[in-house]
Amino acid sequence: MTAITQTRAWGGLFDFLDRSRTIARPGFSRWMVPPAALCVHLCIGQAYAFSVFNLPMTRLLGLNQSAPGDWTLPELGWIFSLAIFFLGVSSAVFGRWVEEGGPRRAMFAAALCWAGGFFISAFGVSIHNLWLVYLGYGLLGGCGLGIGYISPVSTLIKWFPDRPGMATGMAIMGFSGGAFIASPLSVWLMSIFRTQHHIGVAPTFMVMGAIYLVFMMVGAFMVRTPAPGWKPEGYTPPLQASKLITTNDVFVYDALKTPQFWLIWWVLCLNVTAGIGVLGQASAMSQEMFPGRITPVAAAGFVGLMSLFNMGGRFFWASTSDYIGRKNTYFVFMVLGFALYCTVPYTGATGSVAGFVLCFLVIISMYGGGFSTVPAYLRDMFGTRYVGAIHGLLLTAWSMAGIFGPVLVNYIREYNVTHGVPKAQAYNVTMYIMAGLLVIGFICNLLVKAVNQRFHMTPDHEAERAQIAAAGAARPAGA
Repeated sequence: MTAITQTRAWGGLFDFLDRSRTIARPGFSRWMVPPAALCVHLCIGQAYAFSVFNLPMTRLLGLNQSAPGDWTLPELGWIFSLAIFFLGVSSAVFGRWVEEGGPRRAMFAAALCWAGGFFISAFGVSIHNLWLVYLGYGLLGGCGLGIGYISPVSTLIKWFPDRPGMATGMAIMGFSGGAFIASPLSVWLMSIFRTQHHIGVAPTFMVMGAIYLVFMMVGAFMVRTPAPGWKPEGYTPPLQASKLITTNDVFVYDALKTPQFWLIWWVLCLNVTAGIGVLGQASAMSQEMFPGRITPVAAAGFVGLMSLFNMGGRFFWASTSDYIGRKNTYFVFMVLGFALYCTVPYTGATGSVAGFVLCFLVIISMYGGGFSTVPAYLRDMFGTRYVGAIHGLLLTAWSMAGIFGPVLVNYIREYNVTHGVPKAQAYNVTMYIMAGLLVIGFICNLLVKAVNQRFHMTPDHEAERAQIAAAGAARPAGA
């Protein structure tokens, strides 16, 4: 009886996670969906605050200063890079699974992966095994990042066809806002758990993992999808496509055959590379560029402030793109970003903390805006039907940027410092490289045109897809 009861319980859980159980009933308010998305994105957004752990984790053995055997900043930089890499890989691999299974199942899986990554990392820190941290936060946590990140995007675009840019801004802004909460929370928890024998990182990981598990489950149970054919009251879909906004759909794998997908892939990759390396080392960088003037507490505040602008930029720039267009919005990112990156070394040379902070707050707002604008860009290019899965494939650009950006910042800094360059000037070359990447991104964005009609889905295409799916379902196991 116990086995039968357990089987029924698991069956009930899987039924509850099924897409059909998430369809909203008549009268459901679409404004209930953004809070469900925020429950997930505010949790996984902790990734942007991971830099507050970097310096403490270089002193796990020495406590007050690094000791022989302690981990170095370049070694620790790979934790964040791996998490972002597996974010992109998992979003690409599971994008269609998320699209077909619905947001509730995806959010549930993301919660287990993300919290599990914290628990494994806590064990890795406690026994001083960096590979376990790579496995926990980097691989498993990165999979939670990817699945959780894309889970509400397609759903919100379907709930808000009248304002797709605003919808993606709402879906994604919580990811950056998570660091605004996680940064001071992490510092506070480490101060509570710190003893004369350990620095408090491992128990902090355990507590944060438990908190995130609870809140992400709340989001999974809240989320709903619109009924087939649902439209907002008073909304009339456009009858004809504009120059860069289609009314047709492109099948997810056919999108990979278009130049538009790969041009937008490079636009996102270059924009992210230019920002993510700085974001991943924001705490340490600010302290080293302004020694004695920016304390660890102030640096944590700076990370939190960057998180706030990252979050606000996601909503502001994505909403702005509804009026000026996605392509023009990215032109702003590239031109203004180029000017600001070239200005950063000057702020360090003149000792202008205010100028340094202002430059990076604007840069990070556009970095976040790039993420929230790109799903609407894809929707304009490829239609709404497979936008979630196409978005998942595009996030491999984030994976690559998650490697390129931190590696550029960490290893160029390390090379400069070992060759006698003062730490306050060790980031200057990197800033100019980032500015150059944005020039290439500008050219890629300039080349984006409307998708050729031969890639648009037709009734014949839909029938062919249905036959392929039916054949796959009917194939015997192991065939």
